[in-house]
Amino acid sequence: MQRRILGKDLSVSAIGLGCMGMSEFYGPRDDRESRRVLARAVDLGVDFFDTADMYGSHHNEALIGDFLSNTSSRVKIATKFGIVRNPGEYRRSLDNSATYAREACEASLRRLGVEQIDLYYVHRLDPERPIEETIDGLARLVDAGKIARLGLCEVSAETLRRAHAVHPITAVQTEYSLWTREVEDEVLPTCRELGIGFVPYSPLGRGFLTGRFQDKAAFGDGDFRPHLPRFTDEAMAANRRIAEAIADMAAQKDCTSAQLSLAWLLSKGPDIVPIPGTKQQRYLEENAAAASIPLTAEERQRLEAITARLPVTGERYTAEGMKGVNA
Repeated sequence: MQRRILGKDLSVSAIGLGCMGMSEFYGPRDDRESRRVLARAVDLGVDFFDTADMYGSHHNEALIGDFLSNTSSRVKIATKFGIVRNPGEYRRSLDNSATYAREACEASLRRLGVEQIDLYYVHRLDPERPIEETIDGLARLVDAGKIARLGLCEVSAETLRRAHAVHPITAVQTEYSLWTREVEDEVLPTCRELGIGFVPYSPLGRGFLTGRFQDKAAFGDGDFRPHLPRFTDEAMAANRRIAEAIADMAAQKDCTSAQLSLAWLLSKGPDIVPIPGTKQQRYLEENAAAASIPLTAEERQRLEAITARLPVTGERYTAEGMKGVNA
């Protein structure tokens, strides 16, 4: 597994592991299988695990904490705070206050069973609270040794500059894939100007770009994707052309659509570390192998040109899910 540097000094595997689906949003939990996936990830050299306190109402952090307590391997943990939800509800509010950040950080440390969090993100930004106030509160947690580095999720370029002026930001995490490329306009260039790493989540379009999902019947109970605008029957029928275009080029390169999608992201720059999520070993192994698939500049440009001609139908989230996005 290749390694990359986020910010100034966070050395991680070139491909990380998104752990959210092990706890909710993508169907039933299977903690035993999830632990096997976490162990297999370490075997493959994947040592950058992404979680958040709101995933499964704290279940995800506790799951990872249990795994960490039973392994001697050094794993880099990124977690998040800022989204407040009641158990079982998708509806959320945002709290970026210094008081809540301290309480949330202490709770995450306990669940994870670690003395320091490697990377602590503001999960979503409250547009009513000055970013300087939020970052100042987090900087105090850095000074106290509770967290090693700061990150922001779904932030605008302007807000990122203001945050970085208060305390160095190590990484920005935002959705980025072949069907979600808005970050290329302002956010990604700003990250590079300031020396900030970039962590794409949903790099496989919540699985859609793999070609495995043709209609809503493919999703099981407890899967939130059928409720998203891009996964209505009409939207999926229109968006299928994107998945088919990726599949055609993947066949030419003798790899899977998932691997081509990840290889494309990796080819966009050494400061990019995608975190595909999975709770199955076979998909973990498939994703990890993408780090070994080279993509030439000509292949990258051809893939971008093909997919750019196919407009995406549907927003990324519902209005509730868009709270705090690009704030």
